[in-house]
Amino acid sequence: MPTACVNQHDCRVSLKSERLEVFGHNEQTQRDEVLREIPIRDLDRLIVVESVQVTSQAMAALLRASVPVNMLGWNGEFLGGFLPASNAHGLARLKQYRQTLEMPFGLQMAGRIVTAKIYNQRRLIQRIAASREENPEVNATLKWLDSLFASLKQAASVDELRGYEGTSTARYFQAWASFLPEAFPFERRSKRPPLNPVNACISFGATLIYTEAVAFLHAHGLDPSLGLLHATEDGRWSLALDLIEPFRPVLVEALALDLFSHQILSEQHFEPKNGGVYLNEEGRKKFIFQYERRMERQFLSESVGHRSTLRQQLENQAVMFKASLEHAERFEPFLMN
Repeated sequence: MPTACVNQHDCRVSLKSERLEVFGHNEQTQRDEVLREIPIRDLDRLIVVESVQVTSQAMAALLRASVPVNMLGWNGEFLGGFLPASNAHGLARLKQYRQTLEMPFGLQMAGRIVTAKIYNQRRLIQRIAASREENPEVNATLKWLDSLFASLKQAASVDELRGYEGTSTARYFQAWASFLPEAFPFERRSKRPPLNPVNACISFGATLIYTEAVAFLHAHGLDPSLGLLHATEDGRWSLALDLIEPFRPVLVEALALDLFSHQILSEQHFEPKNGGVYLNEEGRKKFIFQYERRMERQFLSESVGHRSTLRQQLENQAVMFKASLEHAERFEPFLMN
């Protein structure tokens, strides 16, 4: 069980021997009781919503076992987390600070990230289109995305790369949206707040992978706040946002499309709140279950030449980025098969 998510309101997570006990209300028996026992040795990370209580004894046991704990708000927003104490990585961070300020390094890394993201956007559309009726607009989008790669190689600044990334994503989403069921239209990306179920799923999926990237960067001694493609700003982990960009089409948008196309999610799994639309408790449960299946599903990676999972590839991004601080060629963003 790589990830456990306690999503039910007003639960309590406590420690019993070397297991976590999740205590809460059982809808079937209408009684408060132990709903689940989770051996800590089987756990890689714990996610809880803000109404869940975690005892200090349980928290200490999790941190001793190097299990990070992430907390999400009622709307799926990442509020923060608890990370195991790690060895000091002062020298690695000094290198990171210096390299982040070097324009050639930032341009090179950001260029690779944007190129990988656009490649994965094009690959996803191509794979979906192969099983559908031919669509001239989709074919035109594929050709247009393909034409961007030459321009990316000539980009002279990170701002220019950001322009290509923004334009490509807008065009990509137009083609991507054409594969959605008619009951779930998608006109444009809306984030704060998400204005429809499709945006709610994209935002929630991006939050989940973002929290994992933050934890992996901390674990490998890097500062997740120092961004390259995403400018370094207070209040966000910009490097984590950088590293997850190539994973968005492969994981977040591909997953959202499947959830709606296969009717795993319906209107009953969403609720209007504070001017937006969000997954409700049951919707989050279904989403996280499918998210975990994708993150842990093994596949033969053409880029690394062996079997892997998306979660292993995400952690490997942190490993390679750290190596690139001394040898820039060591960083290779994730590419979809």
